[in-house]
Amino acid sequence: MTRNRKIMLNRAATLVGLLAFASLCVCCSRSVGHQPRTPAPPAFSTGQVLTGRVVRVADGDTVTILDSNSTQYRIRLQGIDAPESHQAFGMQSKQSLSQLIFDKDVTVEYQKTDRYGRIVGKIILDGADIDLEQIKAGMAWHYKDYEDEQTPADRDLYARAEDEARNARRGLWVDTNPIEPSEFRRDERERKK
Repeated sequence: MTRNRKIMLNRAATLVGLLAFASLCVCCSRSVGHQPRTPAPPAFSTGQVLTGRVVRVADGDTVTILDSNSTQYRIRLQGIDAPESHQAFGMQSKQSLSQLIFDKDVTVEYQKTDRYGRIVGKIILDGADIDLEQIKAGMAWHYKDYEDEQTPADRDLYARAEDEARNARRGLWVDTNPIEPSEFRRDERERKK
């Protein structure tokens, strides 16, 4: 057998082995009972607490944290609605949240997940309510559509913080008539029809 023929047979055997391994990986990942890599948080009826490091800031009200078991969780900040990324003040809101918590260890107090599978919770860093800090900085609205999910004390704090930011014309409140993200999203859906 020539040297070139041996090399070609060796390469062919390697390729067949790699294909077999890839097929096995695909089959195993589709097996019954396969669990997603980012598991949904456990079902709960009372408040839960999750701790981890913020590894991604998606926008002004959504982050990803990594817990001590290296499990990632997407967190939607409760009680606030930040501008969309392509909306006025969207990038500033994301930057504000990043400066507050990116690459820091936080605690998330939560009671539910939203329809997208994100945990909806209050993020705490060194005793400070980060959701509230976003409102105080004028980087988010108090999300009144969901205020019934907040404690009466948080509802009052968030509403007052929004009023104070608006009166001081901080952040997004420099605009005379800023558009709430929920209205912005609704208008975008209508334009796409």
